[in-house]
Parts: sequence; C-alpha cells; structure tokens
Amino acid sequence: MEHQEKNSDDAIKKGAEGSRDPKRPWLESYPPNVPDTITVEPFENLSDRLDKICAQFAGHKAFTSFEHSVTYARFERMVKKLAAFLQADLGLRKGQTLAIIMPNLIQYPVSVFAALKCGLRVVNINPLYTAREITGILQSCDASCVIALNTVGRRLEDVSRVMPLKHVIITGAGDLLGPFKGPLINFASIYISRLVDHYFLRKAISFKSALSKGDPSLFTPVDLKGSDIAFLQYTGGTTGKPKGAMLSHSNLIANVRQCLAMYGSELKMGQETILTPLPLYHVFSMTVNLMLQVTIGANSILVVDPRRFGLFLKTVKRHPEISIMTGVNTLFAAMVDHGVFTSKYPMKHLRLAIGGGAAVQSGVAERFFKASGQHILEGYGLTECSPVACVNPYTARVFTGSIGIPLPSTLARIVSLDDGHEIWDLGVAGELEFKGPQVMTGYYRNEAENAHVRDDGWLRTGDIAVWQQGGYLKIVDRIKDMIIVSGFNVFPSEIEDVVSHMPKVRECCAVGVPSEKSGEAVKLFVVKRDPSLSEEEVRVYCRTFLTGYKRPKIISFVKALPKSPVGKVMRRYLQDPQYLKDHQNG
Repeated sequence: MEHQEKNSDDAIKKGAEGSRDPKRPWLESYPPNVPDTITVEPFENLSDRLDKICAQFAGHKAFTSFEHSVTYARFERMVKKLAAFLQADLGLRKGQTLAIIMPNLIQYPVSVFAALKCGLRVVNINPLYTAREITGILQSCDASCVIALNTVGRRLEDVSRVMPLKHVIITGAGDLLGPFKGPLINFASIYISRLVDHYFLRKAISFKSALSKGDPSLFTPVDLKGSDIAFLQYTGGTTGKPKGAMLSHSNLIANVRQCLAMYGSELKMGQETILTPLPLYHVFSMTVNLMLQVTIGANSILVVDPRRFGLFLKTVKRHPEISIMTGVNTLFAAMVDHGVFTSKYPMKHLRLAIGGGAAVQSGVAERFFKASGQHILEGYGLTECSPVACVNPYTARVFTGSIGIPLPSTLARIVSLDDGHEIWDLGVAGELEFKGPQVMTGYYRNEAENAHVRDDGWLRTGDIAVWQQGGYLKIVDRIKDMIIVSGFNVFPSEIEDVVSHMPKVRECCAVGVPSEKSGEAVKLFVVKRDPSLSEEEVRVYCRTFLTGYKRPKIISFVKALPKSPVGKVMRRYLQDPQYLKDHQNG
C-alpha cells in the first residue's frame, strides 16, 4: 500500500523524545503505527496521482450513481476526453478558472479531474444557490467556463443578464448512467419531477457532446507543480463576505496523506466502498470522499440528495458492502431513528464512520455506537486547511466531544486573546491556530484578509479552544458569529445584507439558535420601517435571494436592536429572554 511505503520511506517516526515535546503534547496519543510527519514532493500533483490509481485499479469500480457503476478505466477515459475538449475546443489554459455547479453525480469528479489535468483552478458552487449568490462567486473568481446541472440553467440565464458567461456546459442527471437508465432519469427529472425550468443559454453545449467531441490525442500535457492552485474554495473565512481560499495541489495531497497516516492501517487498498451522502462541493467531502477515495482505489456510492431520506435508505440497503461513511450529526441521528443497522437496513461491514462539517452531539454518538458498534470519529477542519486539521484516532474507544488531536505534520497552539501569549495549560481558553502543509496559500485577491487571518505564519481559526489531557483539543466557543446549519456555514452579515434591502425593514440582525433537526437554525430579528410588514413578506423575500439553509427559520419583530455606544449591534443581548420580552414588537 502506498501509505505504508510513505510511512517507512518518507515519514519520520515519533520517538521517546518527540512524545515528550511540550509543544506537541498530542504525540503521546498517537497510535503506535502513526508517524508524526508526512512528506509531499514539490512536483506531485493530483492529476498524476489519479493516473497512477486508474492504472493500478483499472477494472475496479470507481463511482456508483443510481445503481450504475463506472470503473477506474472508464472514469479515466471520460476525464481525458473532457480535458481534451476544454483545452482543444474551448481553448482553456493553465491558470484559468472552471466553476462546477452540481450535486453528487459521476459528472462531478469527471469535471474536477479534467479541469485539474488542464491546470485549471476549480471553483465549487452549491447548486442550490440563487442567481445572486452564483453571480457573486463567478464575478469574484472570473470564471472562464461553467459546468452545471440543468436544474441550474434558469438561474444561469439570470446570471447571464448581469455578466457574460464565456463557456457553459450543461448536463442532465442521467447523462453518464448508460443508454437505458440515463435517458429515463433525464426524462423523469424534466417531465415528471419537473426539476428543470425552461431556460435559454446562448452557445451552451451539452456534457455528452463535450465528451464525444473531446479527442485525447489532441491534448497537450500541462506542466503541473505542487504549488499550482487546484481549487478556489469559497468560504466566509473569518468574516461573512465569501472569499476564495487558494488550495494548491500540495495542500490537498498533504491533507490526504495526513489522513492516510492517521487512518491508513484501517484501510484496504482497492477493497473499500465509501458512502458519500455529503455534497462533494463541500470541502470536507471533496477531500475525504473524493481525493482520499481515489487515492485508495475505493468505490464511492454517490448520494444525490440525502434529504430525500427514503432514497438514502434504499441506497444503504442495496449496498451492504459499505465499509466507510462520512456524515454530519443530523444524518447519523436519522440513520439510527430509521432502523439502520437493524435487519431492515444492515451495514454489517461498516468499519469507519467519520463525522465532519458540524459538531456531533454526544447523545447521537452514543445511540449510533449502540446501534452500529462503531464510534463516530469526529474531526475538525476549515476550508483554509484543505480542510482537516484534527481527528480522533481510530483507537478512540469513547466519545468525548473533543475534536481530537492534530494530524501528522500539523502544529497547533492556543493563543491568549488578551496578550497573544501561547497557552499550554489544560482547560485555559484561547484562540486556536494551526500551521502545516495543508494550510492554504491565501485568499484570492484579498491581501487585507490574508493579513488578518495570519499570525506570524500561523493560521488563525477564529475559534476558542482548550487543551485536554493527552493533547486533545476541545472547541468551547466561536469568535466568529458564524451559524452552522447541517454542516454548512451561514454568515449573519449576508442574511442581514439581503433583508436590509426590503423597503419596509429599518434594521435586522441574524443569530444562531439551537435546533434538534439541523444543529443550529437562523433566527432573524427585524425592526420595522413600515408597521404593515408581515413575517410572510420577509420569508418570501428570503426565498428569492437566499439558499434554503440560509433562510431564517424564526422571525421576530423587535422595537430596537441592542447597540454599543459606538453603534455596533450587541448580538448577545438577543439571547437574553428579558431583553426580548421588553422589546417585543408584533
């Protein structure tokens, strides 16, 4: 196995001295076969790594969607055809940007690796985004080409009225599902489910046409280095305004290698089946369920929409061979509630359940373990770290609520908010910071935020943490006002900016409140400009301009928002029941 070779050839094994390093207390909690360091060569890139895996596991299943599978050999052929089309037919060149707007379909990884082979920078965009949200990202990244699911077509038409779209490739959900199932799926999505609104995009080409036109013999190999940017992954960072985190080939390779170093002894090359319910456009799933998946030659079972839980359960039942899965707290809870792990939906071969994107609640973890016999191995990451920084080791036998220990080659520290000194005492809170090969190059065209997020070479996370015994870390609070809804980051400032454009609104403020269903939900406080403003008007307006998970679930009208002497809204008072009682305004 490749990761075993790296452990022996490239990694520096921890010794007695390393385990006593006062600034690396987590080393004492590493399993015996986990190195403390990984190595990434400067000319390694994701495209070359895929070529090696496709040659090694040519006949193995790579992706399964709607019960249709493609092998690594077939997958590689499609990647080469699309790469040739992008380069030879569209004239795209290294350093340009390609945006992908689609859910978990086979077309997604084909598009990603075709773009990377051409030396393009990939931008992931949530297919549920409104036209306004899509426009903002496309303008920021200066996209040269967009590949999107046809359900996004109408919104792209709206975008085209605001900005020029240089090249657009449109795909249907069934395009890569074979000559019989594919057309049936496409027909159903258009005429039965009515998921595709009528749209008109001048010069748009179909995904299938792009593949048929692509001639691999016309492709000119691109000189790729590890330092080249592979993804502009948009995130709110430490503020609410989205910005593109520049993730290099080396960043992603390092993070995959770090995860392999921590979990590699539990993985079997070419034999794993990984369940992929979280969207691949989310950085956690993109790294673990795509980059790590192809590195170990696994078969990924793609789930288009886990919210359609009946279909999710059918997928689980049809694939008892699933050995690895990722998920968020709400998904793990729903699985137990619906009888997964019973004779109705057995998952007898599940060996690794990895939680990310949002905190896993202890009650859910306990129920999941009782039902499955597997502990949810929770980790911590952020887009700027590609994204994984800490994980609970596979040897963990209890759920502590900790985010785990730093990955190999990752340094962590907690810094006092008062004077900036490093904190190493247990239980003393401060801001969590990281340094390692997975840390982003920086934010795209945003030097001001780059300066803010870096602390003498360390990445500031904006999260408050404490050290626990054995070098484990625990998040206790957020510096940011970010709200996490079902694993997705929601920034209050974006919601407030949208609602503030309503003529009947004087002021507004969004906060996060606990939710059994999604972990957190958005609560919006509104000060009326016009007394006739209703809750329904606000909801309709939000449906127009905000993706579903960003929309307020609770809307409360108040007489005024609490403010500091300098006019800053003091969000903490909006959690005070007495304040809300005194200022309620229907």
